[in-house]
Amino acid sequence: MTQRTVKTQSSEMTSAIFGAFDKNIEKISKRLGVKISNKRDDTNDGDTIFISAEDPVSVERAVKIIEYFKKLTDGSEMIAEQAVDYVIDTVCEDRDSDLFSMSENAVCLTMRGKPIKPKTAGQKRYIELIRSNTVVFGVGPAGTGKTFLAVAMAVDALKNKQVNRIILTRPAVEAGERLGFLPGDLQSKIDPYLRPLNDALYEMLGAENYQRHVEKNTIEIAPLAYMRGRTLDDSFIILDEAQNTTPEQMKMFLTRLGYNSKAVVTGDPSQTDLSFGKKSGLSVALKILSDIDDIAIHHFSERDVVRHRLVQKIIKAYDKYDSERAKANDSGKERYRIKKQNG
Repeated sequence: MTQRTVKTQSSEMTSAIFGAFDKNIEKISKRLGVKISNKRDDTNDGDTIFISAEDPVSVERAVKIIEYFKKLTDGSEMIAEQAVDYVIDTVCEDRDSDLFSMSENAVCLTMRGKPIKPKTAGQKRYIELIRSNTVVFGVGPAGTGKTFLAVAMAVDALKNKQVNRIILTRPAVEAGERLGFLPGDLQSKIDPYLRPLNDALYEMLGAENYQRHVEKNTIEIAPLAYMRGRTLDDSFIILDEAQNTTPEQMKMFLTRLGYNSKAVVTGDPSQTDLSFGKKSGLSVALKILSDIDDIAIHHFSERDVVRHRLVQKIIKAYDKYDSERAKANDSGKERYRIKKQNG
């Protein structure tokens, strides 16, 4: 039997590590086959956590998980379920070096004082690329933080006076519902398309502060069509849902870039709402811009999904389905070619 111990600084930290009704510890125990308990430590204000099992490798992995949980709690803050699952998966796959490389300062703070930090190694790499490049493409499935982290970086740049304004834009592509049938004036019609960007800014700036920035024109949110003919200097520009741009729109957007500006383009090529047969501007840009200096492309995977754990499984299922369809389609084309060749 192998046994290890981990010390905590307070009972509150221990509670945060264990989770509500010991849910976090149950996940570790079930995954690794270890026994975990805790006991009050009379020598300080914290506790001693005991980890034991027949397999020493499982014990060491459990220790690494709990040590990283200590970092995530920041004293007593409860750990999000998605973070718990990510840490356990990462350590069990012997990728724990990814975790400890993520201990960095927050990108920025929300209005409630909550730090916004990368939650996966992929998110950390994305932030590093935004800091060191003028144009960054963040490509991947829903729930990976592509847009939210880009907005956080933009807010940080504005607060630190690295730029004078933030410009957020999306293509107003209709997905099953015509704009003309929606009630209200033009602004009312386009608001639903821009709502995710507004939500992110509300969380980081607060409604009143956000409104002041909009009135001073230091924050602008507009459909992509409004970007034509402009040169954007001293700006942090984010193009969201870029898979719904045409190649012409993408070229137009990228050529708006002015002096001392930075652009982040986010999207998921598999989720295009363009009409059948139209090429996605994002897919074209990824092909032709990949070798240009100061332009970086970051691909997120299902590992980086920080929404409900079920989202990862849904993404994997759809990826498998799309792959099988592509293989069947290629096989059908090959059979047709051979049949035609043989007359």
